[in-house]
Amino acid sequence: MKVGDAGTLFSLDELTELRRTSNARGVRLVLHAWGTIVAAMALYAAWPSLLTFAVAFLVIGGRQMGLAVLMHEASHWLLFQRQGANTRLGQWVLAYPLGVDVAEYRRTHQRHHRWTQQADDPDLHLIAALPMTRGRLVALLLQDVCGWTALRAIARRRSWRRLRGPVISNAALFGVLTLAGFWWLYPLLWLLPLVTWYPLAVRLRGVSEHGMASVDDDVLRNTRSTGAGRLARAFVAPYWVNYHVEHHLMAFVPCWKLTAVRQLLLRSGDAARMELAPS
Repeated sequence: MKVGDAGTLFSLDELTELRRTSNARGVRLVLHAWGTIVAAMALYAAWPSLLTFAVAFLVIGGRQMGLAVLMHEASHWLLFQRQGANTRLGQWVLAYPLGVDVAEYRRTHQRHHRWTQQADDPDLHLIAALPMTRGRLVALLLQDVCGWTALRAIARRRSWRRLRGPVISNAALFGVLTLAGFWWLYPLLWLLPLVTWYPLAVRLRGVSEHGMASVDDDVLRNTRSTGAGRLARAFVAPYWVNYHVEHHLMAFVPCWKLTAVRQLLLRSGDAARMELAPS
C-alpha cells in the first residue's frame, strides 16, 4: 500500500475528524514535556543523591526525546492549528533547545516520507549498516553515550547562522536556571543527557522504526510500529511515536490520534499486513 492509497481505507467523516488539530492539546503536550523536565530537575535539586540524579537524568533524556517528537509534530503543522505557531513555537520552544532547526528538519523529513527506505531517504544512514555484528552495535552505542555522536553533529554546524538559534535558546535556559540559583543543573541535567542519552534514543528510534524493514514502497511494510509499555514511553517512545506505520500511512494525523488510526486499521483488516514488533 502506498501513502496515497490511505484515503481509501476510511470514510470522509473519519478522515475529517482524524486530521483535525487542537491548540489546547498542543499546548498541553508542550507543557507536559517541559513540566516533566522542570520537575525532574527540582527533584534532584531538593534531594541530591545518586538515585535522584539517575532518575532525573533518565527522565530528562526521555523528555528531550519528547521535545523532538513534538518538534516533529510541528514540522508536519500538526501541533497547533496555525502554521506560524507550528514554525515559531516549534523552533524556539522545541527545536532550538535541542540544537535543531525546525525549517531545516522539515525539508529533510519531507524527503524521508517521500523516499522511505529508498536511496534518496535522508535517514537511511541510521539503518544502512544493518544487519551488523554485536560488537559493531556496541561500538555505536558507546559513541552515543560517550558524547561522540553529539560532538560530530555540533561540528557539522560550523556557521554562526546555524548555531545562533540553539546558542540563544540554551543561553536563555542557562540564564533562567542561574536566576533561580541552580546554574549547575544546566550542565548536569540538561547538557549531559542531551549529548549522551538523547543521541542513543534517536538511534534506537531509527532502528526500531525502519531497521530491517521492507525496502519497497509499501508503507505498511517499510515502516515499523512497536509496542511500548510505561518505561518505553517514558524514556524512548514518548507521545505515541511508536505508532510509526500509522504516522507514515497518514502523516496528516496528529500524534495523539494515531491510536484511533490503529483501531480503524484493525477494523479494516489491513493491520494483519503491518510490520509490527512487540517492543
